[in-house]
Parts: sequence; C-alpha cells; structure tokens
Amino acid sequence: METDRRQPTGPDAGAFPGFEDLKKLIEKFQLPSLDIDALIDWQRKDMEALTEASQQASEGIKALVARRNEILRETLAEWQAAVKDATSAEAISKRADVAKQGIEKAIADFRELFEMEAQSRNNAWKIVQERMQENMVNLQKLLQPK
Repeated sequence: METDRRQPTGPDAGAFPGFEDLKKLIEKFQLPSLDIDALIDWQRKDMEALTEASQQASEGIKALVARRNEILRETLAEWQAAVKDATSAEAISKRADVAKQGIEKAIADFRELFEMEAQSRNNAWKIVQERMQENMVNLQKLLQPK
C-alpha cells in the first residue's frame, strides 16, 4: 500500500507543509478581492512567530534549569565544607554568620531564577505580541476595498 507523499512546492517548500494545498483550495473557491498570497504569507508568519516564541521559551527553560543545577551544586559543595568544618571550635562560633550568609545567598539565587524565568516569558510573549500587531495591520489592509 503506497502512501501519498506530496510535498509543497514554491518559495515556502519545506518551511510549513500544507500552504500550497491551502492556496489551491482558496483558489478553487475564487473569492473576489482576496489576496491569496498575502493570506498565505500571513499564516506563514504566524507559524514562524509561534515557532520563535516556542524556541525562546525553550531556551529560557534550559538556561533556568542549568542555572538551578549550578546553584544546587554550589550549595551542596558549601554544605559539605560546612559539615567538614563543623567539628572545629572556630566553626561553632561562625554558625550564625554562615547561616545568615546561606539564607541571603538562597534568597539571591531564588531572585535570580525568578528574574530569568520572567525574562524568558517576556521574550516569548513579546514575539507573539509583535505578530499580533502585524496581524491587525494586515487585517486592515486586507479589508480595504481595492
């Protein structure tokens, strides 16, 4: 049993399959004053914006996870050093300072992770917002009589 493996042709070939089929379908209905190429380009740009937003979000999550893991490694190393030195007489007097510094570092680390996550979310959302604004301009242009 052979499967139908039609591939799109033209400038968008390989980018997002199906645009040529959509174009042929719209042409079949012969809607007056509808710029098919503009509509196809509009949809392609939407897909590209969503892809880029997804990539931004993915990269942000990867960076966040990498930094979180780095923080965990640093914290474990500090705890190991603290446990090793906990038996000395000098270490007992420094426990309060070490605990305070540890809490301050943890707060700073959580703040850094939160800021990284917020920046990643903002980058992805900015891409979507820009595309939505372009869509409004394109919609106004498409709705103007020719």
